[in-house]
Amino acid sequence: MLCDICKKNDATVHLTEILNDQMSELHLCEECARQKSLAMEQQFGLNDLLAGMADFGKQEKEPETVAHIKCPGCGLTYADFKKIGRLGCGECYNAFNKYLGPLLKRIHGSTQHTGKSPLKVTKDLKKEMDIQTLRIRLQKAIQAEAFEEAAKLRDQIKEAEKKKEK
Repeated sequence: MLCDICKKNDATVHLTEILNDQMSELHLCEECARQKSLAMEQQFGLNDLLAGMADFGKQEKEPETVAHIKCPGCGLTYADFKKIGRLGCGECYNAFNKYLGPLLKRIHGSTQHTGKSPLKVTKDLKKEMDIQTLRIRLQKAIQAEAFEEAAKLRDQIKEAEKKKEK
């Protein structure tokens, strides 16, 4: 199938657009899809979305001093972040931490990463993750007063920690 826009290349991207309650399908080649993507981002960018999310669902107005909080690394203010929707550097996470937490929770549903790990996770990191999982299971077993299970988990943790040290 040929691209609907250039009529030259094979269509590899298939879009469904809904405009004025009318649905239409577009079959695009990679280059035309890239151009369409840029046009859409100019019309409504990710920055606008993030900036809007920063204000979404607020129960009360932030104190004026919050807008003037400044990142020591790059000088970005919280007000500037809300306007552009992007942080300036890694230090911004620390500088705006108190206010980013609720925003990240609204966007991702959590403030902690719980997704997939890279394919080439180091053995040490994998072992540490396994130990953390065992510790969580241990806490749950203790809360449920399943002491036999808790004892087994405690022993597994000790064994895993010994292997990790070697």
